[in-house]
Amino acid sequence: MHMGVIVLIILVVLLAGLVAAFLYRLTILRRGGTAAILRTTPAAGGSGWRHGVIRYGDNTLVFFKLSSLRPGPDHRMSRQGIEVGERRTPRNDEFDIMSDEIAILELTDQGQCYEIALDRGALTAFMSWLESRPSGRSRRGRPAA
Repeated sequence: MHMGVIVLIILVVLLAGLVAAFLYRLTILRRGGTAAILRTTPAAGGSGWRHGVIRYGDNTLVFFKLSSLRPGPDHRMSRQGIEVGERRTPRNDEFDIMSDEIAILELTDQGQCYEIALDRGALTAFMSWLESRPSGRSRRGRPAA
């Protein structure tokens, strides 16, 4: 009986930790952001897509998966390092989770390749954020006149 109580206490503590992690993640997701679907590539067919939320910072884009309990972002991309490749519409079985109004962009950041699916408004916001990044030849290090 004594051993059974200890096991029960351990299970309750583990369950409480899991619920706390879920509530923390839910709080992070509810703070706002832009809905997006992301996958790392290469991926076969329509597999590997994860629904989530992206947030823009001054120098980074972070992606939080909806189905993750990780305390921080699941992916982080540097604003200066993001390179945009081809744009396409969903294909074949991707229509199971996307509509034809979605645009899919190929992205590369520090050697890692991604595809991100965004609706028109989110695509405009993403491209605006990306295109307004400071150039690599900024005025840093120059003395003020």
